[in-house]
Amino acid sequence: MLESTMTLSRLMTTMFASVLPLANAQPPSFAVLDTAIDRAIEHGRIVGAVVLVAHEGEIVFRRAAGFADREQGRPMREDAIFRLASVTKPIVSATVLRLVEQGKMDLQEPVTRWLPQFQPRMPDGSAPQITIHQLLTHTAGLSYGFLEPMDGPYRRAGVSDGLDAQLTLEENLRRIAGVPLAYAPGTGWHYSVALDVLGAAMQASAGNGLAELVRQEVTDPLDMRDTGFRVIDAGRLVTPYQDGNPEPVRMPAVAEVPYAQASIRFRLDNATTQSGYPSAGAGMSGTALDFMRFLLSLRANSPHRLLNQETIAAMMQAPVGQQAQTQGPGWGFGYGWSVLVDPQLAGTPQGRGTIQWGGVYGHSWFFDPVHDIAVVALTNTAIEGMAGDFPIAVRDAVYRALKDVLPR
Repeated sequence: MLESTMTLSRLMTTMFASVLPLANAQPPSFAVLDTAIDRAIEHGRIVGAVVLVAHEGEIVFRRAAGFADREQGRPMREDAIFRLASVTKPIVSATVLRLVEQGKMDLQEPVTRWLPQFQPRMPDGSAPQITIHQLLTHTAGLSYGFLEPMDGPYRRAGVSDGLDAQLTLEENLRRIAGVPLAYAPGTGWHYSVALDVLGAAMQASAGNGLAELVRQEVTDPLDMRDTGFRVIDAGRLVTPYQDGNPEPVRMPAVAEVPYAQASIRFRLDNATTQSGYPSAGAGMSGTALDFMRFLLSLRANSPHRLLNQETIAAMMQAPVGQQAQTQGPGWGFGYGWSVLVDPQLAGTPQGRGTIQWGGVYGHSWFFDPVHDIAVVALTNTAIEGMAGDFPIAVRDAVYRALKDVLPR
């Protein structure tokens, strides 16, 4: 059954080859990458995946593998729609910077300019200023409930991390503001609900809903027609799974998936019913092809550039230095993603300045501007697809496949 599904997935890859152009030159052999994908599925680490690799702006590898729904025998297809989780963040960050370019927002302005009631306090009762820049870079003193102990302050306050949103954005902002800041804004780094706060500020500044803003500023200009805060075709939506032994387990409608010292709460119907607020940090769904379009728009000579050269240059910097270890040693943080500051310290073949992040439903991606490589690997298996062996195996296989065409 698995072998026939993989054969069908390769046929689907060929069928969709017209969606984005393949490189004109004969691409290198990606047998090592095929093997990495096959092993992850055969060994029960992931259920299904769509993996795309671009070099010098052209798609040189594309593969849909495994199952979109294992129990129904539904094979993965290249145009499968995934719940994106934090793959949402780069798209929303680009939307914010479009508003900055238009003069509708200012990175150094306090968020209270647009959200006057949002004034979280320090433990001593003081209410420091939080800027848009600090929200974008996760240096605002906020947190995520899933990064705290099970009895942490965000859990006690009932704060939603965005994946399980069943309340209004206004109510979630009230709950966030009621929890003391973890540190003074600008003095530390901690991954957080900051993008959800920023989403509210964006709506206030532009006088438009978040979904419409993202569509108008990013997804429509880049022809990302399958990506948004509402799933456009439920028949292509993949079934999520969570890590299990000996194989991943189908997620229930409301799931608690162990992570670090606590767990991540998922509510699957958010993608189709939008019963809660649209989370700027975790609420979008979309395809691997769409997100590859977004990454390729960041290339220096992209014909589909979304932002001006100065803005993209700022996005590729790391104002949060590598001391934050945002993805381990050698990684800092910029606008929407981690930034590789020291490849040797990180132990990676990626070039300095590589941007990278993922999504807890099981996704990873990166863009290496030094070697001009972009990789999107969306899976339906949390947490392995994001933070297990799979993304590392994909990364290493890509550089092995391209080693003869990369500068030495």
